[in-house]
Amino acid sequence: QVQLVESGGGLAQPGGSLRLSCAASGTMSSTYVMGWYRQAPGKQRELVATISTGGGTNYAESVKGRFTISKDNTKNTVYLQMSSLKSEDTAFYYCNYRWLLGNYWGQGTQVTVSS
Repeated sequence: QVQLVESGGGLAQPGGSLRLSCAASGTMSSTYVMGWYRQAPGKQRELVATISTGGGTNYAESVKGRFTISKDNTKNTVYLQMSSLKSEDTAFYYCNYRWLLGNYWGQGTQVTVSS
């Protein structure tokens, strides 16, 4: 089992920045992908960004150039640095950990972009 705890959500103004953190604990594989997904009211959950154990990254087109995903292996923590925020980034953001035999989600954290 893997437990994920997100933090760092909140309110930001358009054009502002926020950083999300996701700390993983439990029995972790040496090969996995961690990432962030988001779900806005009335919409399906969508990929935001992922990062593999090798450091390879993948981003949704809508966030490329504005968001950066990174990880600290010593802390088993993944970060999502969000800049140039837009109102359409408002959503509940979920951390995800995925490996060959399991797929885990955090509880989520709300991000609201509003003036």
